[in-house]
Amino acid sequence: MNRNEKFHNLLTNSNEILVAPGAANALTAHLIEEAGFPAVYVTGAGLSNNVLGVADVGLISFKEVLDQVKYICDAVEIPVIADGDTGFGNAINLVRTVKEFEKAGVSAIQLEDQSTPKKCGHFTGKQIVPAEEMVNKIQAAVDTRKDHHFKIIARTDARAIDGIDAAIERAEQYIEAGADITFVEAPQTVEEMEKITKSLSHTPQVANMVEHGMTPLKTNSELEHLGYRIVLYANFLQRRAVKAMQDALVSLKEQDTTQHMLEDIISMKERNRLTHLSKIKEMEEKYLKLDK
Repeated sequence: MNRNEKFHNLLTNSNEILVAPGAANALTAHLIEEAGFPAVYVTGAGLSNNVLGVADVGLISFKEVLDQVKYICDAVEIPVIADGDTGFGNAINLVRTVKEFEKAGVSAIQLEDQSTPKKCGHFTGKQIVPAEEMVNKIQAAVDTRKDHHFKIIARTDARAIDGIDAAIERAEQYIEAGADITFVEAPQTVEEMEKITKSLSHTPQVANMVEHGMTPLKTNSELEHLGYRIVLYANFLQRRAVKAMQDALVSLKEQDTTQHMLEDIISMKERNRLTHLSKIKEMEEKYLKLDK
């Protein structure tokens, strides 16, 4: 069973909500897999923050995203859900995006109906394309994929602009166009979340838990009870790591040493284990033997 089939089975043969923490690099993805989560989410916002050091406002390029997607897919065996933003252009650009993400090993690509350049779904000032344009993009994505188990996730940001009813209506159109999963971004109340899952109960729905964002933070069991099938924690790990680094830098500057923080960092042995040093040494012994 390949990863796409695994992801399909997780969606169709399990009643448990699929929890996908976000990763902006291969090491984080490896940690997510090792912690026992069933899937990893390649976060577009996290990539913009991590690779460029800038906010998620559409500045990161297709090639920069694709490189990280490849590294993450190579680092794990669990299914990878990847943020494909707007497809990085029109429907023709999107065709290439879908091709390359599928070749990279992604099991589900998320595509959104914002106009280019896009913004984080929990930022103000977003704009969306006409519904018909997004419908055509979804159709192009469906026609392009090679494996029918490779999932198309259609995200709409219409809630922030036209309201929850318009967002649900768009999601319905995207499902009719062939989307396997829909993602109504940034509902602002539990009542709106319930309306989404009840109105679109025939199709798996994505919840996005953004700390300090527009959507109420709920537990995974609560989201499952509401009817969601997937929950993303897109930037939690990166934001937690940044806080730890900020605290550590303050402490280093104040204490003039790292000696007092040895219990707060992983050991050299653990770092080497996580980064597969022993496997590399085995390959060195096997393939780098030189005649003496």
